[in-house]
Amino acid sequence: MRVPERVRKSANVLVCLVAVAGTIWGGKEIWQVLSGRHQIDEACAGLVPAGRVLALSPAGGTITHRVADEGTIQMGDLSGGQDCEIFSTGAGEKYGTSSGERWFFTGAVGLVPGDSRVLADDPMKELVDPSGAPTHPAQPLGGGITGLVGDSGVTVQLPCADGESGRETVKGLWARAELANLGRPFSEDGQLSAGDRDTLAEIAVLTANNLADRLGCTERLPDAPRNIAALPAGPTPAADAKGTCGWYGRAGFAKQEQFPDQVLESRTDDRLWDEQCGLLVSTGRATGLYTAGSEAGDHLVRPERPGQWFVSLHTYSGEDAKNVYLTSTDGNETPEPAEPGKAGRSSEDPIWWASSVCDGAPQIHTMTIAYGYDRLMTAKLAEVFRAYVDDVAHRRGCTDVTFPAASAFRAD
Repeated sequence: MRVPERVRKSANVLVCLVAVAGTIWGGKEIWQVLSGRHQIDEACAGLVPAGRVLALSPAGGTITHRVADEGTIQMGDLSGGQDCEIFSTGAGEKYGTSSGERWFFTGAVGLVPGDSRVLADDPMKELVDPSGAPTHPAQPLGGGITGLVGDSGVTVQLPCADGESGRETVKGLWARAELANLGRPFSEDGQLSAGDRDTLAEIAVLTANNLADRLGCTERLPDAPRNIAALPAGPTPAADAKGTCGWYGRAGFAKQEQFPDQVLESRTDDRLWDEQCGLLVSTGRATGLYTAGSEAGDHLVRPERPGQWFVSLHTYSGEDAKNVYLTSTDGNETPEPAEPGKAGRSSEDPIWWASSVCDGAPQIHTMTIAYGYDRLMTAKLAEVFRAYVDDVAHRRGCTDVTFPAASAFRAD
């Protein structure tokens, strides 16, 4: 059947219009991608893989970066840590921001050792969500990589004994990739989506390797693992502890009413620069202890929130262990150093430290007790601290363990 000339011409015009529209639309898409890559490269000094950033779920639309010294990576000052901050109109539309765009990604890099102090936990800073919502402690990245997966991103470290960064000492480097202002619709139950979690791990690893190349380091990280599991929720019963708090569950401390009966833990990984075990007193147990303590004449503040009474235990390794300070809750006081090879107590706050040596590298072990709980339990928790240090030292093959004197376990 012959198609009428008029119909054929109309069809040709329609096809041409569709082709032109597709070309215009495709051109716009290509321009946005190229522009986005340029913005990311410019802000992140070419270290962060722009294509992978554009693959993150909030990365739609027009991409821009923060135009300021803070928010763009400056290669001349890596010891203090540098970051780049990326915005998208796609995230802005989803969140309904007035500016039409929203900060959605941060890439960060730095040297080890860095200028920033590593501060032991504050006895006034609680370990869990004060509303009682689940808390998701960071977990080791795995895959043969020294790294941590947190609730908003991934951080990795890489040794570098032969690199150069101007006049700065380079013994290692770190890189972090994270989503900023994480929330719906770009999260799942308060956590990263599975796709974003894998992509952020890939970005962190590639960024670290790019920085290693820039500094002349020999070592490189292997490819990031895939299908990274969601972070388990806590706290969990102490009797079920199997990771960094497994020693506490096995020792049976929680069977005694005065001791913490919940834990906040991660899987163990002896390569990590910071490994933590959090011990928490459940609301019911804390109320009972408060009542008994008040009747005995102790002047205590009633614990009113879940996890308000806690014990936080950390082990800091390698270069980080040389730069640990005991947090001062008094803003007018200078934090005190926790020196390798020594042990003791903060002069002001309920924070203690011990030290050891693992494979020739220093380790600093700290214990922070929440205010109020320290007045009731400091002397008894000395045994808990020793059990923790002994477990880490045995697991990592550490020697030269130095522990605070018995007289140091006092509640001032």
